[in-house]
Amino acid sequence: MKKTKKEIIKDIDDFFRNIKTKTPKEVKKIKKLAMKYKIPLKEKRKLFCKKCYSPFISPKIRIKKGLKIVECKSCGYVSRWKIK
Repeated sequence: MKKTKKEIIKDIDDFFRNIKTKTPKEVKKIKKLAMKYKIPLKEKRKLFCKKCYSPFISPKIRIKKGLKIVECKSCGYVSRWKIK
């Protein structure tokens, strides 16, 4: 049975509520689902590593010159986001 876009959005929101317990494989799967239905993740994409898809459980966070710098504990990838 095919799900509606509203049901998919609800599933994605439920998934990100307890992302700390998820595996990188599950995160990658939910991201692909969102891309398939053209659902923007917005702030949710900052909850996991862009490179290895592992959830940020206790990342190294620094704030420098208007940027929030987050380092992944799993792979060491550094994400940088502008602070609004």
